[in-house]
Amino acid sequence: MADRILVPVDGSEQSRHACELAFEEFPDATVILLHVINPAEAGYSGAPAFPSASEEWYERQREHAQDLFDEIEATATEHGVPVERLVEVGKPTRAIVEAVETANADHVVMGSHGREGVTRVLLGSVAETVIRRSPVPVTVTR
Repeated sequence: MADRILVPVDGSEQSRHACELAFEEFPDATVILLHVINPAEAGYSGAPAFPSASEEWYERQREHAQDLFDEIEATATEHGVPVERLVEVGKPTRAIVEAVETANADHVVMGSHGREGVTRVLLGSVAETVIRRSPVPVTVTR
């Protein structure tokens, strides 16, 4: 039985579903909520004219993560499941796999956006990459 479940969250319906699944299927485990801030999403708008734009963007992302955690933690409390919070910066696939070790997780539960065809090829699949690289079992929800 898994004692520490890592659940990557991004605010999507898929990640919310993954949280619900983790709360229901692993009621005696601690759920580690992971939000990855991907610097590639920052873009370049405003940066040349406003030097602190990147710091402000990063701070907004951290605040968004905390708001997301607060919302999910309320649901976890209803289920009686303890949670921990973890924010990492980097490429999502790498950050998730590295968090398995740093958080001492023994299972990952994550959502998949379910892309198919050309969009999957162009955008890649975070879930698929995590499945391939994770040292622990991964459950993927859609």
